[in-house]
Amino acid sequence: MERKYADVDGIPMSWEEEGEGIPVVLLHGIPTSPALWRFVTPHLHGVRVLAWEMVGYGRSMNQARGRDISVAKQAEYLVRWMRALGIDKAIFVGHDLGGGVAQIAAVRNPGSCAGLFLTNAIGYDSWPIPSVSAMKASAGLVRHLPDPVFKALLSSLFYRGHDDPAKAKNACRTHIPPYLAHRGAASLVAQVEQLHTADTLAIADQLPMLRIPARIVWGASDQFQKLEYGKRYARDLDAPLLPIKGGKHFTPEDHPVLIAQEIMALVQQVRST
Repeated sequence: MERKYADVDGIPMSWEEEGEGIPVVLLHGIPTSPALWRFVTPHLHGVRVLAWEMVGYGRSMNQARGRDISVAKQAEYLVRWMRALGIDKAIFVGHDLGGGVAQIAAVRNPGSCAGLFLTNAIGYDSWPIPSVSAMKASAGLVRHLPDPVFKALLSSLFYRGHDDPAKAKNACRTHIPPYLAHRGAASLVAQVEQLHTADTLAIADQLPMLRIPARIVWGASDQFQKLEYGKRYARDLDAPLLPIKGGKHFTPEDHPVLIAQEIMALVQQVRST
């Protein structure tokens, strides 16, 4: 994957890209970055893969200052970025917050979404999860946590969210350093403070009207985003649901081959419509 950069309406944006063909936009969540998809992308073939970095996340954390980085606003940034690249329509693949971004973009800009893939995604009233809500409520204290304590806090989240301990360890090595390089706990607090359940509730009743190809893959043992929400997406989007027995939250890292296979199945479905 090649790292790319562009100025979009005065906002420096970045993404990772490879391949040619129908655009497949990969959308990460919190506390991750495009690196979330590092084990998935090698298994995606015959498509143009673009792993977009949300404004204020990953290597772009400094872009959070003075900007709205809510999920709803990220959906707006996403569409503006696509237009800047000349992409009229793409398949959206979203995990965690990225799933909320994908839904909002698809509902509010229906012509931009050729297909929707959700895996352990936020939506409806499923978020923020209790630990994030607690962090938001005590933001004044959390933002001053020493780096070792903050690192332990994030590590705990990753280990609780992975069913493969080795992948959890790898996730810690991958996703924690960008925070430590950008004000540590204060950067995570800046993200958490702009999480609003209203963003997904505002478009929830419009999901059944999308009528686009969709697929849902869900870690059935996820304690952050429960399987019941995956089932609700499947009903509202009239989409197949594949539960991963024993799977937890970070499915793109724990089950990358399966996730890639299901993404490619959606690509084939989009191509045939």
